[in-house]
Amino acid sequence: MNSYRRRLLCLPALGLLLVTMGCSSTDDEGAVPVPSPDAKTAQLCQNLHKQLPERIDGLDREDPTPQSELTAGWGGSAIILRCGVPKPAAMLDPKESTTEINGVAWLVEEQKDGAYRFTSGMREAHVEITLDPDQAKQGAGSLVDFAKPIKETVPEGVAS
Repeated sequence: MNSYRRRLLCLPALGLLLVTMGCSSTDDEGAVPVPSPDAKTAQLCQNLHKQLPERIDGLDREDPTPQSELTAGWGGSAIILRCGVPKPAAMLDPKESTTEINGVAWLVEEQKDGAYRFTSGMREAHVEITLDPDQAKQGAGSLVDFAKPIKETVPEGVAS
């Protein structure tokens, strides 16, 4: 096989390697989709962001990327908060699991990977808290720490 042909055969492999390197997990580590709520909801979320604690369940606050007043995190991706998320379809199903913790109602959804997602209800903005599988094994006690700032900044009502 001539050297020109060998170079042509190597190009797809090199391209795949470069694409894989460009998409490595270290580039995306901590990346969280930022919600895009209306202006009123965004303002409520910004107010909440200012009241969030620096530590939850012994984990230091480490906000995810991209930086936004609509997201926050603790312990890397152990606990992720997103404010201004759309109302989950599961919230309309009366058979879905719900709980109330210190005056904040939550829809409880177990994820396929063992993580748990909690979405606040009966508030003017939906706040979503995701506990990764390891954090979820410790229970939902961290929701207690979120109750006070949510009650102080996100009034009861129906999210738009």
